[in-house]
Amino acid sequence: MTALTPGANAPVAAGPLRVDINYSPLPGADIDVSAFALVNTGKVRGDGDMCFYGQTSILGGAVQLSATSAGRAEFTLDLSRLDSAVEKVALTATIHENKASFDRVSTLSLAVTGGIEAQIPTRGMNETALILGEFYLRQGAWKFRCVAQGFAGGLEPLAKHFGVEVAAPASPAPAASPAPAPVPTPAPAPAAAPKPSVSLSKITLDKSRSSISLEKTAAGFGEIKVNLNWHQGSGGGFFSRNKSIDLDVGCLYELQNGDKGAVQALGNSFGELDYEPYIQLMGDDRTGSVSGGEWLHINGKKWSEIRRILIYAFIYEGAPNWKATDGVVTIFVPGQPEIEVRLNEEGGSLGMCAIALLENVGGSVKVTRRVDFHKGHRKMDEAYGWGMRWSAGSK
Repeated sequence: MTALTPGANAPVAAGPLRVDINYSPLPGADIDVSAFALVNTGKVRGDGDMCFYGQTSILGGAVQLSATSAGRAEFTLDLSRLDSAVEKVALTATIHENKASFDRVSTLSLAVTGGIEAQIPTRGMNETALILGEFYLRQGAWKFRCVAQGFAGGLEPLAKHFGVEVAAPASPAPAASPAPAPVPTPAPAPAAAPKPSVSLSKITLDKSRSSISLEKTAAGFGEIKVNLNWHQGSGGGFFSRNKSIDLDVGCLYELQNGDKGAVQALGNSFGELDYEPYIQLMGDDRTGSVSGGEWLHINGKKWSEIRRILIYAFIYEGAPNWKATDGVVTIFVPGQPEIEVRLNEEGGSLGMCAIALLENVGGSVKVTRRVDFHKGHRKMDEAYGWGMRWSAGSK
């Protein structure tokens, strides 16, 4: 085992590697990890060289943010597959919305394939961003260096430091004022094509902000993806799950034509994406071994045909313990900030959790956090007025 202190380095294999990042969670504040693929200038070549929560795989999968949960994150890298121009991959951590500084994070460590470990000293660190370490190419061989360098300002200034073009957040339109008399002007020169930019926006729905509406763009909503992920907080190695618990994602749907139903693994009701109900469960992880969790896809091109969707999770097997699962549902809509809802409340002995309600309101997607618990499908149906008949099912 090689234990690195800040500034120290060790050789690493040029092939596939895994980096486990472990830290003490901060109540009320998320810690986000990112990776930047850098050329000899110390900058990215473009926004496609930044790997973070909004872009979890870059360079054809050579760098991937493969798993995250409260207190843990994992990168997988294959240094042999990097473009020849990339000479460094920097790993970073930031505190979302600068809600705290790293001196409140009591423990922070990295473990790299090959027996390399680094404890990051955070005492007295008043910054909200941190460069953890870096893989770098020296005389044809790859090494890993523990950096542990604080950086002021959070994720956006850190991304800009590495050369990422960051999209400006949307701002409300100014109040209308009387238009001045038109003045003839020469035709403007054609505008240069705008540089692509990456959005660092992430929205967490909680008790203080329970809903958000996403307006339809000219390109429509595209394919909406809903991910359920969870982990068991103790034992079994990184991102392990308690194999005695089978946590499933599903949804109730109601179409504009009045048709209602459920999409879930129970009863083998996996749905259809291109036909009614325009919702599909993309497989069922019955073993707890898939770190990417479970996915529901919604055909956003058919959003006008959908009235409402209630996203839920239920514990099919095992004693309900929602707090221990640390479950999180993330909703991905192309061109929109990702939306996160955490199942961070104790559900007692109730095995069903209604997580989020998606409603078609004038063509927009209104997402409302629910996180309320029920004794099975029938009770949840009654609470939300779906009016369906229920019978026992299996999978």
